[in-house]
Amino acid sequence: MESKRILITGAGSGFGEGTAIGLAQLGHQVIAGVQISPQVTALRLKAKELGLENNLRVERLDILDPYDVKYALTWDIDILFSNAGMGEAGPVFEIPVDLVRRNFETNVFAPLDLAQKFIAKFINEKRKGKVVFTSSMGGLFTPAGYGIYVSTKHALEAIAEALHEELKPYNIQIQTVNPGAYLTGYNETMADNPFRWLDDSKNFTKRADMRATFDSLLGTAEGRLDPKEMIDAMIKIVPSDTGKFRNVVPKFVEDMLKEHQLKAWENTI
Repeated sequence: MESKRILITGAGSGFGEGTAIGLAQLGHQVIAGVQISPQVTALRLKAKELGLENNLRVERLDILDPYDVKYALTWDIDILFSNAGMGEAGPVFEIPVDLVRRNFETNVFAPLDLAQKFIAKFINEKRKGKVVFTSSMGGLFTPAGYGIYVSTKHALEAIAEALHEELKPYNIQIQTVNPGAYLTGYNETMADNPFRWLDDSKNFTKRADMRATFDSLLGTAEGRLDPKEMIDAMIKIVPSDTGKFRNVVPKFVEDMLKEHQLKAWENTI
């Protein structure tokens, strides 16, 4: 595969960091965008230790910072891997709406804004481009306790599907990657977030019950998968010129989602 110039957002940890390193090791020119300055230093040091200084460039790119975004648009890339995100969990009927807005800002509005800007750049330069969005298994179903986070991924799925059709005349490709419950720390941190505001003296949902809900999903082997499997898949999917629009990993999660979607037609109140 020819070398591609790839920008990855949310590359300071987890899937983003692993994919940035893996793509650089394959010879691609990677710009790893990380949210905060300490992540810049840490990943630059790791790149040096791995001998990747020449093709793994680390830059601060907080997708909510207009100055970071403006600077990012000066970079020449072939592929935008829009991976940055965060998660707010908790009961939908009680979660503070300002947290909902914040989650949509990070997971939907900012990624859409960045994608629009790079898409316009590709079109104006009359050249091929590609945008890959990190969605989630939660973009295709809604478990209790995660409704707000997965609603952002449902929205991202709709945006990506529309872009996929709209951009065909411009030779710009769109894909999603939909990870299962991999143990990167992301899901575990999200599961801790409601305990900042859940109050047994005020909320109908009790803290112990909320923790039990999260443990039932994340405390099993299926909820603690080895992230290397997903990173290996991303390394193949992101630079490829061919492939599926939606990419769910692992296979048993894809099968579960297909079964869930069929059963949804039979749901009753």
